[in-house]
Amino acid sequence: MGAGLKVGDVMTKHVVSLQEDASVHQAACLMLKHNISSIVVLRGRQVKGMITEGDIVRKVVAEGKDAENTPVHIIMSTPVQVISCDVDIVDAAKMMRKNNIKRLPVINEKEEVVGIITETDIVRLLPSLIDLIEEKIIVEGI
Repeated sequence: MGAGLKVGDVMTKHVVSLQEDASVHQAACLMLKHNISSIVVLRGRQVKGMITEGDIVRKVVAEGKDAENTPVHIIMSTPVQVISCDVDIVDAAKMMRKNNIKRLPVINEKEEVVGIITETDIVRLLPSLIDLIEEKIIVEGI
């Protein structure tokens, strides 16, 4: 069904991330700079959490915390579901739906982050997948 497409084929390779001891203020600035709503939090190159705009609003702003002096590891969501590059895109979509998540950091065999895949990435594939399915139907006479 996924026409052999793997997560590694469609993931975004440039992952905006920061280390777990970075400040929430630094995270917010990165989100603004890159026009994104979440950031992968790392320890070295390994995923330790995710921080979203919602985390910042609910856990920092609403609670009156100082964003410049609050490290992201205090408010990040953890544990984080991750996925391997070689997982079929359909299985990735099922995993996201089952766990009600919108983004998955992609890891290599050393569990180092190498990309990220989002709901939007998968939705963008739909027209191509439909074309491939139609082509298969015509070729195989299904």
